[in-house]
Amino acid sequence: MKLLPENMRVFYFASDCVEPYVQIVTVKEAKRRLSLCSSEDSEAEEPEYQEGSEDALLPVLGDHSQLLDDYHLKRLAAHMPARTQGYPWQLVYSTVTHGSSLKTLYRNMASLDSPVLLVIKDMHKKVFGAFSSDPFKVSKYSYGTGETFLFSFNPEFQAYRWSGENSYFVSGDLESLQIGGGGGGFGLWLDADLYRGASFSCPTFRNASLSSQEDFIIQDLEVWTVQN
Repeated sequence: MKLLPENMRVFYFASDCVEPYVQIVTVKEAKRRLSLCSSEDSEAEEPEYQEGSEDALLPVLGDHSQLLDDYHLKRLAAHMPARTQGYPWQLVYSTVTHGSSLKTLYRNMASLDSPVLLVIKDMHKKVFGAFSSDPFKVSKYSYGTGETFLFSFNPEFQAYRWSGENSYFVSGDLESLQIGGGGGGFGLWLDADLYRGASFSCPTFRNASLSSQEDFIIQDLEVWTVQN
């Protein structure tokens, strides 16, 4: 017998109406299938992640970050879906570079079709944010999938995944951006000037407040997207 190459994966299939069989595919194809499954089934069940995996690839940032270092990236990497791993991340929006404007944030993402990572540092130096399966945009309805999650380094890292209770992942207009909701408050809310924000416990993620206070002032904000 020969050893299976590192870039290959084995899938075993079995059902009541089909003879069991084994299929060997590349690692890239395996990741693609996993990402498709998590996108298509997000309304029915929570997707699988690699929580705590020591093998999770550290995201490679194509630009300098004012907010993220290896400590943050290592913990976030284990919670991101497989389709994002092994690819570089590009800075799409930064208050340092682009000023503080939700309208500009939307405009910078108008041509994107990839997940985004929102990172915030408030005036109390707390770092927190959200991973969204879809780029932020103006929409009358909620959008996104069960890949979306909230996170906080306050002070220890904590990720809040989709609870399955509702599908209020992301919504927004020119006045505000909201992530998570359904219980009278948003998991994360940002105003039009990206100056004030709020974070409350919400049914979508069953999260605690991401900041040390429910209402906070934004010091810096960055949005990154994966380039695959």
